[in-house]
Amino acid sequence: MEPHFYNVQIQWSNDRKGVMCSPELSNSSDQKNGCIEVATPPEFPKGIPGIWSPEHLFTAAVSSCLMTTFLSIAENSKLEFTSFQCNSKGKLDQVDGKFLMTEVILEPTVTISHEKDRERAERVLSKAEAACLISNSIKSKVTMLPKILVV
Repeated sequence: MEPHFYNVQIQWSNDRKGVMCSPELSNSSDQKNGCIEVATPPEFPKGIPGIWSPEHLFTAAVSSCLMTTFLSIAENSKLEFTSFQCNSKGKLDQVDGKFLMTEVILEPTVTISHEKDRERAERVLSKAEAACLISNSIKSKVTMLPKILVV
């Protein structure tokens, strides 16, 4: 496979805030499409609440990678499920005088219709955790606490 590149542009707007865009996600008629506002989180001096922070984006990258990897493996495994949802928490800590995202806790919930699919759903989640390219690219500890519901 050839390498893939993902382009992101950041433009400071004011205070501790800016706009992040990707030309691959923008369409030419609306430049704001494909953009999100980003800021220093409120836990830091002059941080701004209610706006995506790098720490949220880091956590979201791990969580969304788990989901997309799960979806691919579930399709290849022919797992029938009715819902996938994942709560996630990124832990920011100070280690040796540096701030680090030390852990991401993933709490995926997969809903299936039949008890007979529970073991397969557990295997697919486990494979997704092992294959997630974002989790495999970071040094933070990634902890998965899965739940399978039968409805």
